[in-house]
Amino acid sequence: MELHQEIKTLAAQLGAILTDKRLWITTAESCTGGGVSYALTDTPGSSAYIDRAFVTYSNQAKQDLLKVTAATLAEYGAVSEQTVLEMAAGACKATNADISIAVSGVAGPGGGTKEKPVGLVWFCIQIGNKQYPSQQLFFGHRACVRSQAIVYALKEVIEKINL
Repeated sequence: MELHQEIKTLAAQLGAILTDKRLWITTAESCTGGGVSYALTDTPGSSAYIDRAFVTYSNQAKQDLLKVTAATLAEYGAVSEQTVLEMAAGACKATNADISIAVSGVAGPGGGTKEKPVGLVWFCIQIGNKQYPSQQLFFGHRACVRSQAIVYALKEVIEKINL
């Protein structure tokens, strides 16, 4: 399945689950630039499960809007497990959502290092007080990395809701 269609299908599937379970979701996105929230709100009826979302591209935005600490960013960087854990928690707290999806990574083409190469993306799905961090290394150009990250995030939240 082509990535664009897969995103639409997954977003509709997640929307149906959220509607059925009467759950609210929010996103805290960096490298995906709002792509996950765009996918969710592209589905008709999405106002039943999403109220607001965050695109926190800069470290300052992560601190101001999601309460990621300066110490976490200084010690671990924006692309880290510690940062997405704080992003997910901050998004839920700021919105009273039941679920959050946090995403931070290196989409490229520049910005990668040996420790954090282009294509490295960290995720955290938070459901209630339970957090599920994970990382993936995607390949391809910038748009491809971002699309793969959106697909992965949607699949992960569907899987975690159904646990």
